[in-house]
Amino acid sequence: MKKIKLDIVGLSYSQTQSGAYALVLGEVAGNRRLPVIIGGFEAQSIAVEIEKMTPSRPLTHDLFKAFADTFTIKLEEVLIYNLVDGIFFAKLICNDGTKTVEIDARTSDAVALAVRFESPIYTYDFIMNTAGIVIEGNDFAFLENIENVGAYKQTETPAAEKETPAEKKEPQKNKPSPYASLTMEQLEKTLEKAIENEQYETAAKIRDEIEKRKS
Repeated sequence: MKKIKLDIVGLSYSQTQSGAYALVLGEVAGNRRLPVIIGGFEAQSIAVEIEKMTPSRPLTHDLFKAFADTFTIKLEEVLIYNLVDGIFFAKLICNDGTKTVEIDARTSDAVALAVRFESPIYTYDFIMNTAGIVIEGNDFAFLENIENVGAYKQTETPAAEKETPAEKKEPQKNKPSPYASLTMEQLEKTLEKAIENEQYETAAKIRDEIEKRKS
């Protein structure tokens, strides 16, 4: 099967799913995008590494990276290899210098590790054909409207968290950022303080505001 190399296009906070984010992976040298709904912790972990933030204590994915480095284990690539009932399946392809091993992983964890190991991310063409979205224009506009494209999940929702039709809430209207009134200098200082206090969800939102102004 044909493999497609992916880059991280961005992270967008979900307005309809509390605490969730849309991780958007983009086809290298192409215009297809693959949105995946992931949890807040994993989104923060990805953002922390992309923005080269330095947590006061190691995050779980930092610990995994340090453990692998200590025992000379290399993450050669991440492969999103299947899509079943709207759920992505990913695996880590690792090598310790003597053998190659494939390890099953959630897509969000796999991507969080890929950015730390600087490993390539791939998927198969049939997944892009099934779940990919062809964009016209720029990625910023796409991220602004990610809620309207129906991103797929990285894993099944636990039964206790599933909503019946009667329990579903109306999508929230876009609310102004609570950081909109701050200057860029104030945003940078607030971001540093949030990281220092290990408030990574807050840091991710501040980072989104900074990126929005830079675009």
